[in-house]
Amino acid sequence: MDKHEYEVVILGTGPAGLQSAIHAARAKVSVLVMGRLENSSIMGAHIENYCCMPNITGDELLKNGMDQAVKSGAVFLEEDVIETSLENDYVILKSESGKTIKTRSLIFTIGVTRNTLNVPGETDLRGYGVSYCVDCDANFYKGKPVVITGNGSAAVSGALTLSSYTDTVYLVSEKINVDSGLADQLGKSSINVIEGKKVAAISGDKSVEMVKLNDGTEIKAEGIFIELGAKGAMELAGFLGIEMDENFKHIAVNRKQETSVPGIYAAGDICGPPWQIAKAVGEGCVAGLEGAKYAKKFRK
Repeated sequence: MDKHEYEVVILGTGPAGLQSAIHAARAKVSVLVMGRLENSSIMGAHIENYCCMPNITGDELLKNGMDQAVKSGAVFLEEDVIETSLENDYVILKSESGKTIKTRSLIFTIGVTRNTLNVPGETDLRGYGVSYCVDCDANFYKGKPVVITGNGSAAVSGALTLSSYTDTVYLVSEKINVDSGLADQLGKSSINVIEGKKVAAISGDKSVEMVKLNDGTEIKAEGIFIELGAKGAMELAGFLGIEMDENFKHIAVNRKQETSVPGIYAAGDICGPPWQIAKAVGEGCVAGLEGAKYAKKFRK
């Protein structure tokens, strides 16, 4: 088996992802878990309502889960996925360092919370130059000056995508934190990188006209893309044609955690409320078992 081919790949390292990894690996399939533990929403949290563990921190829970997954046979890769596609009976993933990973079964366990800047002008101009999805809206800014802000892979890969639509791209980041492969691509690009600063305000009459930074710098721009953290589950799922719920906020799944696309599963917050660890772990268990069962169908 190619070192970049796995039977099950899990996106996300929260409770749902870790539980999926434990059960899939114990089912004796090759398992890769992608993402960074520190990006989990429970990192740093104090947990009091999880059954049998009345006094535990999120950090402890995640570390214990990762240790269990590794002992079960799962492999971890601290990289985000920036592209997804389908090829025959495989799901193809592209990581931030440029790795191409093939899998028979994919499990989404990354949340859906849309991180916002909470700066003046952001809410008023949302949809009028303020966007949270490069892949959705880049086409509207051909030849126009744009700003993109964020520290992770979503911001850097988004900036690179935008640079194919317009020559004037500003990447504003307090501190860029991506794999060296993605960082090299950024360094070789024509993107204007402004590091060590952050967006303080967005202004314009009926649409975005100006982005102001915390040091007083003003950037004339017709759009600003807010891409905080990793590329969102909705964007990645959209590439694969996965059906959403009626409000287009969550991935639609059945009792087996199956999505509308064979071999692709989802668990945890991405499937909707309640936002509880117990629900995420239960769904992760089912997704891991079902994902492994599906992948085994392709064994010769």
